[in-house]
Amino acid sequence: MYSRQQLTNDLRSLGIAPGDVVMVHASVRAVGEIAGGPDEIHLALKDALTASGTLLMYAGCPRYVDEVGRGNLMPHEEAEILEKLPPFDAATARSARDHGILVEFLRTYPGSLVNDHPARFVAWGRQAAHLFSAQPWDYAFGYESPLDRFAALDGRILLLGADHDTVTFLHHVEHIADIPDKRVARFKVPVLENGARRWRDMAEFDTSGAGVHPHWPDRFFARLVDSHLRATANVGGRVGDAPSVLIPARGLLAFARVTMERVAADPDAAASVREGLHADSRGAR
Repeated sequence: MYSRQQLTNDLRSLGIAPGDVVMVHASVRAVGEIAGGPDEIHLALKDALTASGTLLMYAGCPRYVDEVGRGNLMPHEEAEILEKLPPFDAATARSARDHGILVEFLRTYPGSLVNDHPARFVAWGRQAAHLFSAQPWDYAFGYESPLDRFAALDGRILLLGADHDTVTFLHHVEHIADIPDKRVARFKVPVLENGARRWRDMAEFDTSGAGVHPHWPDRFFARLVDSHLRATANVGGRVGDAPSVLIPARGLLAFARVTMERVAADPDAAASVREGLHADSRGAR
């Protein structure tokens, strides 16, 4: 069983320091048994960051909020959703279930902020309000997004026993990279306007499993992360039982952008981007 202090010590050993801006993907199960429960993970992170630091996670939205129009549902399913789904309320809606339990613990903890958008993030700390100071409705992971500000703040990405294929920041790289023939997803979201529900159109460079470009190989994000870790000799460490790595966002952005642009131009280039490291890159979020 791990205490909050033990987790804090492990996070500091991994390289987290007071004042850092850290985006987390975490598997609570991978960490092991925790005295006090999963809340102790984000509390230990806050202890390591101190009040001068900032913690960020991606919460997303509940099922069906951003699915009408994507082409993944049957017509009768879309019709029922259009009739019955309530407006999306960023302040109260649960986090997407496949993003793991820790983000919901953070979202509902006193002092956390969220941005008012279905591409919803949760933040705590000194830079939280700045991260959410503006939000484009369309192409919500691109320029002027929370992820754009996160990179500008020299943020770092913590994979805490998490699947290396789940790094949301790489959708930001897809949005800003100079890549031809990007797939664009267009869909509708229920919002509340003047006291009434309205289905509002939205567009993004496709963040679904299909990938933003036809040349993307299977588990491309995990391949990018693991290739970058090898190139930078980043072997990480453990937080509790969880194999973990801390990655500078600017470095990953530069590496991934060049690699994405190369693979988009030549699908054979994907062969040099290989998944697999000492840690289990297929762990949970």
